[in-house]
Amino acid sequence: MTYSKENFKRLTIVDLLKMKNNTPIVMATAYDKWTAKIVDQAVDTILVGDSLGNVIQGKETTLPVTLEEMIYHTRMVMRGTDRAFVIGDMPFLSYQPSVRDAVISAGRLMKEGLCQAVKLEGGSAFAPQIEAIVICGIPVIGHLGLTPQSIHAFGSHGKRAKTKEAAEQLIKEARAIENAGVSMVVLENIAHDTAKQVSEALQVPTIGIGAGPHCDGQVQVFHDLFGLTPEFIPRHAVQFTNSGLDMIEGVKKYASEVRSGKLISK
Repeated sequence: MTYSKENFKRLTIVDLLKMKNNTPIVMATAYDKWTAKIVDQAVDTILVGDSLGNVIQGKETTLPVTLEEMIYHTRMVMRGTDRAFVIGDMPFLSYQPSVRDAVISAGRLMKEGLCQAVKLEGGSAFAPQIEAIVICGIPVIGHLGLTPQSIHAFGSHGKRAKTKEAAEQLIKEARAIENAGVSMVVLENIAHDTAKQVSEALQVPTIGIGAGPHCDGQVQVFHDLFGLTPEFIPRHAVQFTNSGLDMIEGVKKYASEVRSGKLISK
């Protein structure tokens, strides 16, 4: 569905909460004004993910991404949107050390980045941080399952919550952060049955990535959607175009015409 400019009204967290059990929530990442303007034409919510460490900065993990970088990219995304609800990702060590750190970091991300909500990874251990941020009037999005900021603790990008015990624990963690005040929960790379159980157990929407069809919405990374990194396609990625290969062919054609003397700028 494409939204006409006349119908563009920026969605709120209240709008998204009402979509649970009614309309699947469409989420995609964006990292600057250009990508934001593209996805804003059709999605409900945009995540300015710390995945920019991988797809924009070319780093192996999301861990080096700083709060200042997240603020910078979130502010650019806001300039490129009219309708989507925009979420800023809280990077590694911006909220884990203490409740005070969490509140200050979330406040900066919203005040300087201009987003409408913040996202943080982790379960019940971070319930105090979530509660404190929510008290300040900042909506919080949770993130369970494969949490990239903990990749060195996991040791791999494999599926999470595959056993009965692990599934029960994940459901417990989801309920804990819901009780702490999260407005939505991202479920990444978990067993599909577990995602279904979590979605049914929570009052707030769940957003899946690599978590099957039973969540209340889905999220994909911008570069994966359009095939912009043809040398690496994540297992959970859903690719709708091969823009990366098209761009490579385009630049090769450009270089060939310049070198042959055929291309003349007008």
